[in-house]
Amino acid sequence: MWVTQMIRDRVYVHPTAFVAEDAVLGPGTKVWHAAQVREGARIGAECILGKGVYVGEGVTIGDRVKIQNGASIFSGAFIEDGVFVGPHVIFTNDRFPRAINADGSLKSEDDWQLGKILVRHGASLGAGSVLIAGVTVGRWALVAAGAVVVRAVPDHGLVAGNPARLVGSVCVCARRLREEREGMLVCDHCGRKYRCDADGSVALA
Repeated sequence: MWVTQMIRDRVYVHPTAFVAEDAVLGPGTKVWHAAQVREGARIGAECILGKGVYVGEGVTIGDRVKIQNGASIFSGAFIEDGVFVGPHVIFTNDRFPRAINADGSLKSEDDWQLGKILVRHGASLGAGSVLIAGVTVGRWALVAAGAVVVRAVPDHGLVAGNPARLVGSVCVCARRLREEREGMLVCDHCGRKYRCDADGSVALA
């Protein structure tokens, strides 16, 4: 029944990949070599999971999300539509990690609190970036390669470094925005214009 449903929905799962029986894959989604999708995960339509991708239990992923090779998306992650996850990106879910308790006993699910991460519509996460539990990455934001995100990233924000710091704003086409005049930003590549409010928020003008 599950295989029949996959064929009907044009889902492709490579023979070396593992997808839990209760995971949900949307129409047109492709899961490539040695990827693993855990129990209760929900993946939308037309997504691509590259080689060696790990999707943890209960993770929710929207439509048309592209996840490059070796990315690790642990439980507690919620990814909206149109997000790009670069190779070897890591979503963490424990701000106070230990293997054992103070008495030396092995930690169990009852001994820690699951941290959550939200990546909003259209955002991009550069290769090798790390998201620390509890952060939100805004719509159309861009996280530079190798950045360690420890605090929220605003819509259209460009962050880089360790810890990641806001270094500018980006267009929906991912190019850096230039200040045209006070309160107005422009993309020299596609010509889109943006309004920058007094609180630093950026939106299409």
